[in-house]
Amino acid sequence: MTSGDDKPQEACGVVGIYAPGQEVAKLTYNALLALQHRGQESAGITVVDSGLMTTFKEMGLVAQVFNENVLNTLTGDLAIGHVRYSTTGSSTWENAQPIYRHQGKLGTALGHNGNLVNTMKLAASLAGVNERSREVSNDSDLIAEMIVTCGKPTVEEGILDTLPQLEGAFSLVILDDHTVFGARDPHGLRPLVLGALGSTGYALASETCALDTIGATFIREVEPGEMVVIDSTGVRSHRYAEATPSLCVFEYVYFARPDSILYGKSVQKARYQMGMKLAEESPADADIVIPVPDSGRGSAAGFSQTSKLPYVDGFVKNSYVGRTFIQPSQETRQRGIGNKLNPIAHLIEGKRLVVVDDSIVRGTTTRQIVRLLRHAGAKEVHMRISSPPIKWPCFYGIDTANRDELIGGHKTVDEICAHIEADSLAYLSEEGMIEATETAAEKLCTACFSSNYPIPVPVEVKLTKNMLEVEGAPQ
Repeated sequence: MTSGDDKPQEACGVVGIYAPGQEVAKLTYNALLALQHRGQESAGITVVDSGLMTTFKEMGLVAQVFNENVLNTLTGDLAIGHVRYSTTGSSTWENAQPIYRHQGKLGTALGHNGNLVNTMKLAASLAGVNERSREVSNDSDLIAEMIVTCGKPTVEEGILDTLPQLEGAFSLVILDDHTVFGARDPHGLRPLVLGALGSTGYALASETCALDTIGATFIREVEPGEMVVIDSTGVRSHRYAEATPSLCVFEYVYFARPDSILYGKSVQKARYQMGMKLAEESPADADIVIPVPDSGRGSAAGFSQTSKLPYVDGFVKNSYVGRTFIQPSQETRQRGIGNKLNPIAHLIEGKRLVVVDDSIVRGTTTRQIVRLLRHAGAKEVHMRISSPPIKWPCFYGIDTANRDELIGGHKTVDEICAHIEADSLAYLSEEGMIEATETAAEKLCTACFSSNYPIPVPVEVKLTKNMLEVEGAPQ
């Protein structure tokens, strides 16, 4: 985790471009910049030029990994790109994506957003295929290996053979020497959208904001349980599984960029409505409303609208503090929030504050924020959270803490309030959160709040998050 950070860590971001005659590497680069919030550990692009596949990837942010000279060498007509936050597999160059695999005449590159829950089972069945198959280090490696070793004559057939075997969350972008593929798991836990680039080009991306950035026109979401195929003939589709949509609700709460669209609904509008409902459910006797930037802004504005309290940007955020690979000391970690947020004292001194944030995981950062505000002269600090308490870990590609580290999993709201040293604390109800998204509850995954996991999680996987050591954990 970044020094001072206390949020569920982002899912990855993926991009696929089919655009003959256009600068596909630069289009992919710009789309990845728009998805940087989804992963800050590594970035990579694979291009295909006359059947030759070239990959460039490195640890770091998109703008650190790529420059004009590198992009100019990545020529071709089709490309995929990836920004990564590790969920399975360590944070190393070897685990950066896209991943390339070949076997015989089949060669493919792959980028993956999500997390499988049957990785160990699949890896065991693959172990006897070849020496390399015994060395797969994460689920993305595993998927690529399965595609090229399944014995099918084409990558397309290999993908269709592999997808039904995967259990968990995945939005995939895949290349062969002339085709871009996109696929989404049957529950659609992670987003994936399709857009048009001019009259003959197409783009796939994790979010619509990436399509907007590169001038692509949104066509539709890739459906849960669907694989799309993009080549010189256009776009065609395979339905490989029945759709049972369960989009991660945390995309609305925190992960997606506010200018993105999910299920046809504005993320910013959903967050604004979360704030409005939070003010209705848990008003506070205060003077001003301030957000914890950036993801608290939409909900704070909605809270201000309903409560009639003035909205004030009470923090300055240092946008240049990115993910670091230097392991900080405990003392540095404890002070690290000051590198990111600094309260504007003259705006908050002597004021009773409603402070709106999207979530609390461990509670350490929220307590530091409350202390910063009191040090700056705040008279009272009333924390309002635009989602319910996070009580359960995610197994589908969001790196939440272990079950015993989630403060909402073992403390009451009053106990959390005392821990973070606030004058009051209130969370948005699950019903209010779902209503704010304008989406039917059955089409959303709320497992981290409710423990209602849409895809069964094997016992050995639950143990990795200390799930079964807690009384009352779902079996």
